[in-house]
Amino acid sequence: MPDEISKPDRKRRFLPDNLVIHSWDSIRIYFSDLLDRPVKSPADLERWLFDRSELNAVLEEELAWRYIKMNCDTANKQLSESFNQFVTEIEPEISRFSDLLDRKLVGSPFLSKLDKRKYLILIRAVRNRIKIFREENIPLFAELQVEEQKYGKISSEMTIRYNGKELTLQMAGNYLKEINRDVRKQVFILIHERRMKDIAELQDLFSTLIERRDQVAKNAGFRNYRDFKFAELGRFDYTVNDCEDFHESIAEEVCPIAEEILKKRRESLGFDELRPWDLDVDPELKPPLRPFTTSRELMNGSIRCLQNIRPAYGDYLKTMDQKGYLDLDSRKGKAPGGFNYPLYESNVPFIFMNATGNLRDLETMVHESGHAIHSFLSGHLELVDYKNLPAEVAELASMSMELITMDQWNVFFNNPDELRRAKRNQLEGIILLLPWIASVDKFQHWIYLNPAHSIEQRNNEWLAVLDGFDTGLVNWSGYEKYREHSWQKQLHIYESPFYYIEYGIAQLGAVSMWKNYRENPEKTLDAYEKALGLGYSVKIPEIYETAGIRFDFSREYVRQLMQFVAGELALPERKDFV
Repeated sequence: MPDEISKPDRKRRFLPDNLVIHSWDSIRIYFSDLLDRPVKSPADLERWLFDRSELNAVLEEELAWRYIKMNCDTANKQLSESFNQFVTEIEPEISRFSDLLDRKLVGSPFLSKLDKRKYLILIRAVRNRIKIFREENIPLFAELQVEEQKYGKISSEMTIRYNGKELTLQMAGNYLKEINRDVRKQVFILIHERRMKDIAELQDLFSTLIERRDQVAKNAGFRNYRDFKFAELGRFDYTVNDCEDFHESIAEEVCPIAEEILKKRRESLGFDELRPWDLDVDPELKPPLRPFTTSRELMNGSIRCLQNIRPAYGDYLKTMDQKGYLDLDSRKGKAPGGFNYPLYESNVPFIFMNATGNLRDLETMVHESGHAIHSFLSGHLELVDYKNLPAEVAELASMSMELITMDQWNVFFNNPDELRRAKRNQLEGIILLLPWIASVDKFQHWIYLNPAHSIEQRNNEWLAVLDGFDTGLVNWSGYEKYREHSWQKQLHIYESPFYYIEYGIAQLGAVSMWKNYRENPEKTLDAYEKALGLGYSVKIPEIYETAGIRFDFSREYVRQLMQFVAGELALPERKDFV
């Protein structure tokens, strides 16, 4: 991570290049300028929009760097205080002025004179923000942002000792791939016993978050936080009922294929039953795949992999590497998870992850690289609003790249058998992940429709949801308490409520993209780039259509795509498949 942040490539026209943001007073003048500036023509209004966009880009990048640095070193109080200062002292004032600016825009007599297609998405978002804005929610949002970051702090301090070494839980997870079943069981227990130490603290934290979020919704005139969050996320192109249909589609069309995968695993391993520590080991009891040893090897291999698809893709990653916009290694004191953080002014994103040398790290790297490619391809857009991507579009870019890169993974695997195993793992992962995605989403629907529930009711509901997607092939006997609290490992539940089903929606799109890529690689990549270059300047279905696929997660579509994946895995076809 760079000590000094690179200057943006695009020259500022509204703000000074040497602006240092240390308080609200540093930027108040620019908001006042926008609020008080006379707008006497459509050209004036467009200039006003571009200046406001520049201000937003600078502020979002400022917050981005504070967030990135805090996650890279959660033990550094100065970094967490810097982030908290922005969200508690600066952001509330930004929110107040932003609402006034939104109202100035929609009240302008020249709004109707602007290009309707060009500004449709922006104006729709502005009207939606006005609808849900409430002054009394400003301090609650600030409080929520601070509370949400406690999850990363707690998780970053979780380590175990094994074989005389202190290991992060990500590092320890590599032992779940070991051939020796006793080793897997021992480490599995160590990991979950460590998680159990913070169960009560994480339950209390989540209860606090639920209470605050419910109050936000009620303040804004919504019956519950779920409905508020759907509005806040701008889910204009699908509904709550569509999400519920998605849950059902996964249960009916994906879970039976997941059952076939697990049966095949059990048979291959030669066990009478599968235990939870048998799910990550190679089903042929071969040594764990080690695609790289160091993060530098991961970086260089990923660049070569992407260059083999299209040279520009590898060059994007090179640029990030040269700027130091990468933090890939797992270590104590680093927040869990992985992300690509777009930097809207610099137009060079930052990749954060916790690599420990396993196949999942490779998958994460190409996933985040897909996000990065998206950032570069949408960097030309003048309005920051159109770079702020809905997850259904952002995750399409990343999940498609996971599949498109598979044939280039020979960069990491010289042995054809290892490459075969890696591809199989990726495809099985699609099938096995979708029920988990549906579980997490369905669980959150219940949580926020029943905010006054007890912790016991919460845990019971999670088990009931899990059972609805369970194959019944994994025996948790003796370790039921681990399963009961397994939802706590999902960062999104704490930090990004309801941002998870998008992975499922985008996964369907990614499979469709990969299917197209298998048939015509160059045509598919052209469509991929054209769609990503749109950012969020048009509606989601149009972006998907531009990519050459359907924005569809109906049961029939789920069945069609999952049978394609099952066919690639040579699994038996469903007898009721039509």
